[in-house]
Amino acid sequence: MYSSVSEFISDWKNESELTMKIFDAVPDEKMEIIPSENIRTLARLAWHIAHTTIEMPHKAGLFDSESAGEGDVPKTVAELKAKFLKFNNELIAALETKWTNINLGDELTIYGQTWTEGQLLSVLTKHMIHHRAQMTVIMRMLGIKVPGIYGPAKEEWSAFGMETKL
Repeated sequence: MYSSVSEFISDWKNESELTMKIFDAVPDEKMEIIPSENIRTLARLAWHIAHTTIEMPHKAGLFDSESAGEGDVPKTVAELKAKFLKFNNELIAALETKWTNINLGDELTIYGQTWTEGQLLSVLTKHMIHHRAQMTVIMRMLGIKVPGIYGPAKEEWSAFGMETKL
């Protein structure tokens, strides 16, 4: 859990950049491919990540309206990235003006559960990471090269003189 708003913002900016790296690797023509009947498309997963950036904080009262996050799933990576960046900027601006470090222990009712503001920020970050990881699995299923995030991806190992092991 985060102990300060600035700690979250720093972490969020870093994780958002890594998410944009995944978004960048997805070609537009593969956004809407349904890899299996029980798996979301890359477009739908990416939009879920973007929309939750507004939706979850809205449920916590950080935004008066979540209308900025409504709408159809973007059809292109460029459109998706623009929305995600917009939502990120709105989230950071709202946090910087509306929440304080002292209030991170304040309780909220989210999805029928009691969370603190700090816990919401932690869940929001983990949610993005979780769905970003799901995207990488789908990308592999669709033959899309996955970029390394916290270390080299399989395709990048050889650049480090490492043998690819599966």
